[in-house]
Amino acid sequence: MLKNIIKGAIIGIANIIPGVSGGTMAVSMGIYDKLIHCITHLFSELKKNIQFLVPIFVGAGIGLVGLSFVIEYLFDIAPLETNLLFIGLILGGLPAMWKRVKGNSIKVPHILSFVVFFALVVGLAAFGNGEGAEVVIEPGVGMAIALFAVGIIAAATMIIPGVSGSMILLLLGFYNPIVTEINTFIRALVAFDITALWRGILIFVPFGLGVVAGIFGIAKIIEIVFNKYPLLAYWAIIGLIVASPFAILLLSNFGTITISSVLIGIAALIFGTVAAYKLGD
Repeated sequence: MLKNIIKGAIIGIANIIPGVSGGTMAVSMGIYDKLIHCITHLFSELKKNIQFLVPIFVGAGIGLVGLSFVIEYLFDIAPLETNLLFIGLILGGLPAMWKRVKGNSIKVPHILSFVVFFALVVGLAAFGNGEGAEVVIEPGVGMAIALFAVGIIAAATMIIPGVSGSMILLLLGFYNPIVTEINTFIRALVAFDITALWRGILIFVPFGLGVVAGIFGIAKIIEIVFNKYPLLAYWAIIGLIVASPFAILLLSNFGTITISSVLIGIAALIFGTVAAYKLGD
């Protein structure tokens, strides 16, 4: 259980960092297939699936709410080292993916699948890294519909390996406003401010419903693709994984680079790679 909580925390942290994909982290740690299966067959194997999903979601919650402050601090004081740590966590999943395609002949459709999805991630990072005009979130029917739609988009992109849900939210102009609303809601919860809590509920209920709809919808589509075209799907994921470090490099600000930051960064890269490989065992 503890191992799955740690995996969930890494996925949760990844989902709040623009350029880093929670889906890629799930692949790197060897739980992506099982995660999709548990979501799409939740009620048919309820007890078994809940036993797997609860620690993952608990860890993701810890990562999103708690450890996000630590990661934010690390990005401020050591951006190069922290980015290299996440690149290592991504690359550590490549051996597990390679085992899925090893021994099968590589055909033109497999190469195209790799190239298309590699180009998709790098292209999003290279040409879509400007922030959209930030949305002003005020509770209302129109905003509820918009938040529901954004929730679907965010969930769908978060569960697809290689695509950063937070980056998509950033481009749509919802990333910073939603993060601000989360922090406001947490402060209201601590202070037991009923007015602020009600405002938060009116914002997060439609967004949360959209997230749930997006997760279940995209998970079912992904399962169908894996069942019908497994090799194409695995080559697509390999393309997404290989592209993700390039996306991080394109999107990141590394600050002042020194010899010590490079050496510590290399150590973080190695640590991240080994950690992801071991977590994927």
